[in-house]
Amino acid sequence: MAVPKRKTSKSRRNKRRTHWKLAPPGLTRCSHCHQLKPPHSVCPNCGHYAGREVIKIEEEL
Repeated sequence: MAVPKRKTSKSRRNKRRTHWKLAPPGLTRCSHCHQLKPPHSVCPNCGHYAGREVIKIEEEL
């Protein structure tokens, strides 16, 4: 079985891991209120999904 001959340095290890970063979440505009929301989900601002109202959002006074 293959075994490394030398210890991998911190620099070499970190160079290999440079592409492990997280990507920001993809967001789309709501077709009703034009606020940013996650795709394929009900808009938390107005409660619409696919052009129709799915949940009723009460406005704060």
